[in-house]
Amino acid sequence: MFDALPRSQSTDAGQTTGGAITSQPLSRRRFYLTVPTKFAIALIIALSWTALSVWLSKRWLDDLAALTSWPFALIAIGFIAYVPGFMNAFMISSLGFDRRPVRRQLAQYPGITILVAAYNEAAAIRDTLTSLARQDYAGPMQVLVLNDGSTDETVAIAHSTLASLSLPANFDFQVVDFPVNAGKASVLNRGLKMAAHDLVVTIDGDSWVRIDGVTQIVERLYADPANTVAVAGAVMVRNSRENFLTRAQEWDYFHGIAAVKRMQSMYHGTLVAQGAFSLYRKEALLEVGGWPECVGEDIVVSWALLDKGHRIGYAEDALAFTNVPTRIKQFSLQRKRWSRGLIEAFKAHPALLFKRRLTTLFIWWNLFFLPLDLVYTFVFIPGLVLALFGYFWIAGPLTLAVLPLAALWNMFIFSIQRKMFHREGLKVRQNFGGFLFYSLAYSLLMQPVCVWGYVAETIGMAKKWDTK
Repeated sequence: MFDALPRSQSTDAGQTTGGAITSQPLSRRRFYLTVPTKFAIALIIALSWTALSVWLSKRWLDDLAALTSWPFALIAIGFIAYVPGFMNAFMISSLGFDRRPVRRQLAQYPGITILVAAYNEAAAIRDTLTSLARQDYAGPMQVLVLNDGSTDETVAIAHSTLASLSLPANFDFQVVDFPVNAGKASVLNRGLKMAAHDLVVTIDGDSWVRIDGVTQIVERLYADPANTVAVAGAVMVRNSRENFLTRAQEWDYFHGIAAVKRMQSMYHGTLVAQGAFSLYRKEALLEVGGWPECVGEDIVVSWALLDKGHRIGYAEDALAFTNVPTRIKQFSLQRKRWSRGLIEAFKAHPALLFKRRLTTLFIWWNLFFLPLDLVYTFVFIPGLVLALFGYFWIAGPLTLAVLPLAALWNMFIFSIQRKMFHREGLKVRQNFGGFLFYSLAYSLLMQPVCVWGYVAETIGMAKKWDTK
């Protein structure tokens, strides 16, 4: 996805929250819309698009209802066309108004503790530690490599890597070996107790953090509103050239996940500060009891912070590159875990559905993922098969009406992300084949797997830290 160019130097200057300042004031904005105003405009546009979709689909709705029943037709077309159309229209409208607070250099950088949870990461831990040793962070930085009972050479490689690196004087690296596997949440909580600083960063054991990644995620925290207690970094795909599956995931991370987090942060509530690369205030983590013992610990702890009324931000230019699954089985296990984590979050924090804040829309948005995935799996996919034999009851010509909005969405997000890459001295590499697979076939694989995850969590299947 990316090629490195000379690193760009930021010229933004001005005051930040938390007492950190830079040398020059920010220029005044000529035109400003409040966040509630942006939300209201995006909502009106999305509802208008949905109303137009309902009007255009009346014949489709009538025909399907005559063939089946009105409840089935409304549910099927609602979750095939109306709800996705609303989501895409709201996202495009919101991102068009995105003018986030400017990230600026700080006069003094606070101490941070980085927790690297590692389980059988022998193939990747050397690169992860090398990337952390090369960070340009100017404050004290403690790095705790938390080995969670690995059965491979993770610990030995970590020690040999640290012995070979030249570490800055303000960096302190330690390998903490827990011989018995306890799970990711447990090992992170152990690391939290050992954290020497008030800011805590989590990084997966197979991630490469860009040289300014830690600096920029800290700067984002101090540029965001004062009630921000966590910031999600921007996680991109590192091993995208292995096969069509990794190429498609590159677009998922670059387009889908990044766009959703950017939109959610506009309205003061990124829903997930992912474990792969995120920053937290230690006191906020302690307030909610740390990471819960579950498979979706990053999702559930994020919702716990939101439940306390805190804000989670998103640093779109604090970049970490991670290795994604290369095989269908690995991918399925990962997305199954993510889906189970969503159900765990709803079980743990159902009150978020009724909180009076803009973020509540996205909690309901996530709730709608369940029927969306069910209808896609058990109605739309069979409808595609029927269409191949000439029966266009579910997937037919009117289904194509959603394609212009989807194309507009992809072009818009690509433009935003490409500009961000350019500012960071990176450029987007060509990956047209991966984009085709992502656009046309990715959902055929992903959404049935999500349904599997919902079912697994509902019936109480065993949980384990078996994949990312």
